[in-house]
Amino acid sequence: MSRTLLRRATVTTAALGALLVTAPVTAQADATGFTNAPVRVTVTVQGPDGLLFQKKIFTWGHDVTTATGGTHKCDGTNGAAHTSKVPTPTAALDHAAKRNGFTWDGTWYASFDDFSVDTIKKVNGGGSAYWSIEVNGVPTPVGGCQFEIENGDQVSFVWTSF
Repeated sequence: MSRTLLRRATVTTAALGALLVTAPVTAQADATGFTNAPVRVTVTVQGPDGLLFQKKIFTWGHDVTTATGGTHKCDGTNGAAHTSKVPTPTAALDHAAKRNGFTWDGTWYASFDDFSVDTIKKVNGGGSAYWSIEVNGVPTPVGGCQFEIENGDQVSFVWTSF
C-alpha cells in the first residue's frame, strides 16, 4: 500500500512540476496578445488661465459615459482604427476625472464614432475655443477614442482658441 502511495505522489509531483515549468510560457503568450493592458500615462489639462490638472494615472480602453453624449466604447476600435481594444486619450481623461473628483463632458458624433470633448472641470470650449488632444506634445490625427496611447505617454487636453 505504501508503495502505491509513493508512486502516486511521485507521478503527481512530476505532473505538477511539468505544469509549473510550462505555466510562465503560457502566461507570457497570453499577456503579449492582450493589447488593452493598462498603461501609466501623465494626464494634463491646460485651461485658458493655466494648469487645471496634472497627474500620472493607469488607464485602458473602456466604455465612457458623458451627460451629453451617453455611453459609448472608447477603446481604439472606434472608427475601425484598431482591430483590438487599446488604451486611448479620452479613456485616460475619463479615468483621471473619476479617480480625482472632477467632471468632463463631451458630445458623441456617430459619424466619427467618437466624442468631442466639450467641457473639462467646468471649463467649456465654447464657440471660440475647443479642447485639443495632444500626445507627447503632438495633436492627435484622429479622435480621442481612436488614438492608441502607450506606457509613459504625456496625454494633454489643451484649451485652444480659434
